[in-house]
Order: sequence, then C-alpha cells, then structure tokens
Amino acid sequence: MNPMEMALTVLMNKRELIEKAAAEAGLSRRQTAAALEAILGTIQTAVAAEDKVAIPGFGSFEIVHKPARTGRNPQTGEPLEIAETWTARFKPSPGFMGLIRQRKKD
Repeated sequence: MNPMEMALTVLMNKRELIEKAAAEAGLSRRQTAAALEAILGTIQTAVAAEDKVAIPGFGSFEIVHKPARTGRNPQTGEPLEIAETWTARFKPSPGFMGLIRQRKKD
C-alpha cells in the first residue's frame, strides 16, 4: 500500500475525533464538541492576529510570511513572478515527533 492509500485509510474526521476525546475525558459528545470548537476558534483567531500559539507536548501554530519570488512555468521554463502570501504553519513538538518516529520503527 502506498503512503497516499495508507493516509486515506486511517483518516479520522471531526466526528470521530469528538467521539474518541469524549470517551477518554468522560464528557458528553456535546460538551466535547463545544470545547473543540472553542479551542480551534481561539487558535484560528490568535494565529490570524499574528500570535504564535504553543501547546507544550503537542506543537505550535503560527502565521508565516512568504515574500514574492521568481518562479518558473514548469511547462515552458519561462520565469514568472509569484506574489507574496501569508500561510499558517504547524510545527509538531519534539515529544509529538518522537511518537511519530517510534510508530515508524514498529
């Protein structure tokens, strides 16, 4: 199975995330969904305001500026200007990355 097929077979959607978190925390799905919405909304608002959000043991979210640059048209090789843009970045914590690396070894 190629990596893309593997990723598609283990995708957890929002509903499944809420159900698992609710079971682990001993909360109702409604309470868990409300908490998740509040957390995600807070992260989005903070990052959009150019604040960095760091969650120890999980990772950090931040906004990143990508300046304008010259690229190339892949079909013709002609140079073209790529406009500046802003994007969000998630950087996993070392502990989170350790779990991922350990999983790959198993």
